Amino acid sequence: MSTTGIELKTRRRGVAETVELLSSMRFAITLLVMIAIAAIIGTIMQQDRAMPDYVNQFGPFWFEVFRKLSLYTVYSAWWFLLILAFLIVSTSLCIARNAPKFIRDMRSWRDSVREESLRNFHHRSEWTAPLDMVPLAQQTASRLVDAGYKTKMVDKAGGVLVAAKKGAGNKFGYIFAHTAIIVILLGGLLDSNLPIRFQQWFMGKTPYAGTGLISAIPPQHRLGLGNPTFRGNTMIPEGQASDTALLQQADGVLVQDLPFTIELRKFIIDFYSTGMPKLFASEVVIRDHETGKAFPATIKVNEPLIYRGIAVYQSSFEDGGSKLKLTGWPMTGTSDKSFSFEGEVGNATELKQGADVYSVEWSGFRPFNVENTSQNNDARAVTKGKSLEEQFAQTLSQHSGSAAKNVGNKDLKNVGPSVQYKLRDKTGQAREYLNYMQPVTLEGHQVFLAGVRNNPSDQFSFLRIPADDDHGLREWMRLRAALADPSLREEAARRYAARALPPGDASGALSTQLQESAAKTLAIFAGDGNQGGYLAVSKFLERIPAAEQEKAATVFMKMLNGAMWELWQAARARAGEQPATPTEAHGRFLQQATNALSDSFFYGAPVFLALDDFKEVKASVLQVTRSPGKKVVYVGCLLLVLGIFSMFYIRERRVWVWVKPAPDGGTHALMAMSTQRKTLDFEREFEDLKTKLPQSA
Repeated sequence: MSTTGIELKTRRRGVAETVELLSSMRFAITLLVMIAIAAIIGTIMQQDRAMPDYVNQFGPFWFEVFRKLSLYTVYSAWWFLLILAFLIVSTSLCIARNAPKFIRDMRSWRDSVREESLRNFHHRSEWTAPLDMVPLAQQTASRLVDAGYKTKMVDKAGGVLVAAKKGAGNKFGYIFAHTAIIVILLGGLLDSNLPIRFQQWFMGKTPYAGTGLISAIPPQHRLGLGNPTFRGNTMIPEGQASDTALLQQADGVLVQDLPFTIELRKFIIDFYSTGMPKLFASEVVIRDHETGKAFPATIKVNEPLIYRGIAVYQSSFEDGGSKLKLTGWPMTGTSDKSFSFEGEVGNATELKQGADVYSVEWSGFRPFNVENTSQNNDARAVTKGKSLEEQFAQTLSQHSGSAAKNVGNKDLKNVGPSVQYKLRDKTGQAREYLNYMQPVTLEGHQVFLAGVRNNPSDQFSFLRIPADDDHGLREWMRLRAALADPSLREEAARRYAARALPPGDASGALSTQLQESAAKTLAIFAGDGNQGGYLAVSKFLERIPAAEQEKAATVFMKMLNGAMWELWQAARARAGEQPATPTEAHGRFLQQATNALSDSFFYGAPVFLALDDFKEVKASVLQVTRSPGKKVVYVGCLLLVLGIFSMFYIRERRVWVWVKPAPDGGTHALMAMSTQRKTLDFEREFEDLKTKLPQSA
């Protein structure tokens, strides 16, 4: 034998082994396990989010590892698509190898069986009839036909074989089920990102990472009308229109052109009595680019519009550029003069504070906010066993904690509009703020909530500014400015000393000492350019011997409360206001105002922007999809149902009856019966045939 022949046989054997591996059950099970693991990852890890969110969640190192593994887009990852492709190949080879054998077996009557073989069957029966051989065979075949069998008579040496079969179609179950897997996977690939990736790989399409008008985006970032599948979103403000959808990518967006224009006439939202939304709907007008046809439609949640093979779903809603009117209050310095300010959601407004220039980036406006306003226990009590710094830190966390800490659905209420914005300084650093328009009742008191966070992944911490007698911010802002004014602090200290001492001692050395102590107390709390509030107080008290700290803290807080009252009165007097009456309500206001002043050192903004009025512009977010694979998947599901039904509910049975002349006259019959699965129904059917077939006509 030549070397070439050996190499050819070796190559053929290698190909055969490869085909056998790819079409084997163990290979298919391995692929299915890998798909299951990928599905678990895709379920646990939120998919297709903005990359900075993943950086904040996992850190730079693991973010990069997971990004290289494409775990943020599992279902469109190259390795996941490759697994699906291998599963299609494996299943196709499995069908190619086994389907011909199954079809041949279904067509076969297995009439080559011998009489000796039939005697070895477990289910067999014999009888003798007075009929001749051929009439008995015909009678047997007729009775088997009546029982639902297909029959065939075959002449044998010395006899006649009646071969019968029923339920041979269960072999189609295997073919249908495996074909269904291929069809469903193909449908999934059609609806996946594979067609888009193909355009990126071979047609030069790239995501767009810049900003600007959609109409000005270059062609290399746009997908044409012939794109077979896509899933994107379009945001349309009321009174405006869109004929494109944005497909989010890891490093930008792709613009998908649509064959029609969607114009949003009106966005409708209804609420439950609790303030929770119960209905989103968009009243739109569709204009076909090709025919010029225009027609109105209403798109609701779970009631999409389907036109020209494209489904338009109601996804969510956003702000479409609401016009905002606000009042700015200084949060630093000695001035409490407010100023008017305006903004538009989605744009930025320049803000000048002295020599500093800031950019206010308006990121969101909500006309309603459903919050939990249940009451918590007062957590300001001093906790035993903790240092003074820990106690003040606990107090601080309670005052600037999340407004959503409370639980209890019965306390869900609509607390009114809110505005969200980023304040960016000249270095590019930004903090995000969330301010509620109306005061919210928390723990029995009305407060204005002013949220702040450094990172988008963080929760907002809230500064609680108490509302004054006019349900506004004026008194707290006046007190804040007074605390920053050394001359008003001195006046407040003088007033405190005069009120705290008897009339005869008001001008002596004790009065001077008490005035100096009150002024120092206010100065420590004010910070004078450094960190103030309760944190500054705790650091001051740490310098006192530990045995005397608790007593010193009590004296300090008593003096602080008294001096703050006088500071408030001095500020009102400078503004030409009458002194506040020393009532319980004003006492609670002052305590809350002091707490808010302490928290304000962590607010980190030169101004507080209070929302006064707005003109809401709603925008609807619509999901636009073209999914040709959906119908393919439906066909696959139908095949899968038929396959499972055939395999589990159609039972193949075969009957052979060997008819030959009996030695003592008449005709002898030997019946044997077989099936793939022996069940009680099969046993009953065998007993029924064993009784009916020998009966005389």
